[in-house]
Amino acid sequence: MKNYFYLMAFLLVIFMSCKQEHKEETTTEEAVPTEVPETLDLEMPENSAREENTESYAEVKENAFESPTQSPLSTFSIDVDNASYTNIRRFINNGQKVPKDAVRVEEMVNFFKYTYPQPNNEHPFSINTEFSQCPWNENHKLLKIGLQGKNIPMTNLPSSNLVFLIDVSGSMNDENKLPLLKESMKILVRELREKDKVSIVVYAGSSGVVLEPTSGNEKEKIMDAFDDLEAGGSTAGGEGIELAYKLAQKNFIKGGNNRVVIATDGDFNVGASSDKEMEDLIEEKRKSGVFLTVLGYGMGNYKDSKMEILANKGNGNYAYIDNIQEANRFLGKEFKGSMFAIAKDVKIQIEFNPKHVQAYRLIGYENRMLKAEDFKNDAIDAGELGSGHTVTALYEIIPIGVESTYIPSDLKYTKTKKEIANYDDELATIKFRYKKPDGEKSIEMIKTIDNKYVALDKSSADFKFSTAVAWFGLKLRESKLISNTSQSEIRKLAKSGLSNDDEGYKSEFIRLVDAVN
Repeated sequence: MKNYFYLMAFLLVIFMSCKQEHKEETTTEEAVPTEVPETLDLEMPENSAREENTESYAEVKENAFESPTQSPLSTFSIDVDNASYTNIRRFINNGQKVPKDAVRVEEMVNFFKYTYPQPNNEHPFSINTEFSQCPWNENHKLLKIGLQGKNIPMTNLPSSNLVFLIDVSGSMNDENKLPLLKESMKILVRELREKDKVSIVVYAGSSGVVLEPTSGNEKEKIMDAFDDLEAGGSTAGGEGIELAYKLAQKNFIKGGNNRVVIATDGDFNVGASSDKEMEDLIEEKRKSGVFLTVLGYGMGNYKDSKMEILANKGNGNYAYIDNIQEANRFLGKEFKGSMFAIAKDVKIQIEFNPKHVQAYRLIGYENRMLKAEDFKNDAIDAGELGSGHTVTALYEIIPIGVESTYIPSDLKYTKTKKEIANYDDELATIKFRYKKPDGEKSIEMIKTIDNKYVALDKSSADFKFSTAVAWFGLKLRESKLISNTSQSEIRKLAKSGLSNDDEGYKSEFIRLVDAVN
C-alpha cells in the first residue's frame, strides 16, 4: 500500500511538470512575433516594422494659371537646389514609384548645366531668355529664363571657414549613410587650400567638437577625423546646429566664405526637432552672415521636408547624395558653385503684357513663391547663386485668343484683354534683385522680352532638354494641367536636346525616362 502511494505521487508530479512545460511553450510561441531578443539575427519580412518607410516630404500644391490683368506680377526666389532630382533617380533605380511630393520640377531642371554665356558687365550673372512652343499643351507657349553665374577661378575665391556638422546618430549606421558620408567628405577635403579652415562638429544624443579649426593643407588630419566617426544614439539636431554656428561665428572671416555644411538623414528626434522649430532656429542663425549647405543621405527614414526647410531658410543650398558619383559631382567637380556664393537673396519678378498673354503659370518653384511687395523688401530672404551656377525657370503661357479649359471663361465684369499703348512688341518685363555675398542692400536689373517665338524644332538644345525634364517632372507629379503625357515624346524631345553632355548626366536622364512604367 505504501509503495502504491509513492507511485501515485510520482505520477502526479510528472503530470503537473508536463502541464507546466506545455504552458510555458505556449506562452513563448505567442510572444515570439512581438518580442524578438535583440541578440538574435533573424531575417524580418520586407513589410516588418524594421523596414517601415517613414520618409517625409512637404506637400507641394502646383502653381495654377494666373491672369495678367488680375495678378500682374509673378515674384519668386531662385533655387539652385537639385536634391529632388537625385532622390527621384534613387527611387527609379530601385524600381520604386516616385512619391508625388518628392518631385520639385525646378530642382530637376536645375540639376543640369546649360550653355548660357558668361556675364560681360559688372553684375555677377547674365540673363538669357527664349520663347517657343509648349509640347504638353497644344497652342500654349513656353518662356525660358536662364541665369549664368560668373565663373571665378579657384585662386581668386576668398578664404573659407567651413564647419562640418555631421550626424552620427544611430539612424546613420546604414552603408548609404555614414560610410558614404565619410567618403563624400574626403572628396570635398581634396579641394581645400592652405588658406581654408575646417572644423568638425558631431551630434547624436548630444553634440561636440571633434576637430578644431584646421588648415586645408592638413588633409590627412582632417580625413582621419572623418574616419574615426561612428554612429550611435538619438539625434539632437537643434543642439548640433547651435554649436556649429557658434564655432563658425567664432572663426568668422570678414569678406570670406563662412559656411556650415550639414550632413544628415534629417531624422532629428531630440530637442528642437519639428519643422517649425527648425525653421525658427535656422532663420535666427541666418542673420550671422554664415551660409549653409545641406547634404542628405540614406533612405527609409529620410526627412526631405526638414532639410529643404534648413536650406531654404538658411541662405543655403541642398543636395541629396545617393551614391559616390553624385558626391564627386556636387562636392568635387562643382565645388565652387556648391560652396562659394557670388550673389545672395536673388529674386525674380516678371510682368506679362496682357495684350499678348491671356494667362501664365510658373512651372515649379512652388515653395519659392514671394509676394509682390517682397521683391523690394531687403529683409525678405531668397536663394543664393554660386560661382558658375546656372538657374533656369519656365513659364507656360496661354496666348490671347486661345481657348483653354485651364482658365475661367465668359467673365462678365473682368476684361480678358487690356489695351496697352506703345508696348505692342513686348511680351514681358523681368526685374531681378540680388545682394553681394556680404551686402545688405539689393541691386536691381531689368530686361524686356520681345513677343517673338520660334518653333520648338528650331529652338536651342538647352530649351528642348530643359523642357523635356520639366515635362517628365509634371508627368511624375501626375499634373492636372498637362494634356499630353506621352513618354515616347518626352524621350524624343530630350534626345533632340542632347548636347554638352561630357559627364553623361543627360543620357542618364533619358534612361530614367525609359525606366518608368
